[in-house]
Amino acid sequence: MKSPVAIRIQELTKKYRGSHVPALDSVNLEIDEGHFFGLLGPNGAGKTTMIKIMCGLLSPSGGEVNIRGFSLKNQLPEIKKIIGVVPQDIALYPTLTATENLSIYGGLYGIPTREMKDSIEKWLSIFGLEKNKKQQVMYYSGGMKRRLNLIAGILHDPRILFLDEPTVGIDVQSKNVIKENLMEINKSGTTIVYTSHYLEEAENLCNFLAIIDQGVIITKGTMEDIRTKTNNMSKLEDIFLQLTGKELRD
Repeated sequence: MKSPVAIRIQELTKKYRGSHVPALDSVNLEIDEGHFFGLLGPNGAGKTTMIKIMCGLLSPSGGEVNIRGFSLKNQLPEIKKIIGVVPQDIALYPTLTATENLSIYGGLYGIPTREMKDSIEKWLSIFGLEKNKKQQVMYYSGGMKRRLNLIAGILHDPRILFLDEPTVGIDVQSKNVIKENLMEINKSGTTIVYTSHYLEEAENLCNFLAIIDQGVIITKGTMEDIRTKTNNMSKLEDIFLQLTGKELRD
């Protein structure tokens, strides 16, 4: 039995002012409920633009986005209640402690005080930050900031979680703890939409993938589907290079 659709995108287009080429060009895509979905592509392919539109952070030039039955165009407040967003840039207040940062996010989500306190304690413990909860974030390592950045996006138990490069530039231990907990969050029923340049990581985490280039989805499906479409090439990195080319995308 097919899972319900969590995200439905129809003819999604985005044109930036001054650009002759659309960042997104009539994209159509469905992401099923409960999937760990990987959105992959070279630099400038349209990944972050697409994530920002789905989160309501950027207005599309055309097309429709539907999130768990809610229209992005007409029901954005309802959508914001059920999604979590973890941006590539660290979205934390450096002069505040971990607890203070998370209390601000919890307040924005409208989490009741007692529930918020319990949730903060739980996630800080899971991600190994309980010892540093009263330390200013400016003194955190890169891996600690990444872990806290992730907690800020999951504190309210979102039904859909958007992740833009959640493990970029961090130590192996932090990367491992993030990946393990993302898999657990997904197993609990949360749909995850994830972008990364770490193709091996994406191959291991995601049960459904799409590769986007020049604003167009050029392939999508399970890893097995994509291998079948590309003459049974085994490695995702080889498939990626075959489909997007080897030219530099600076």
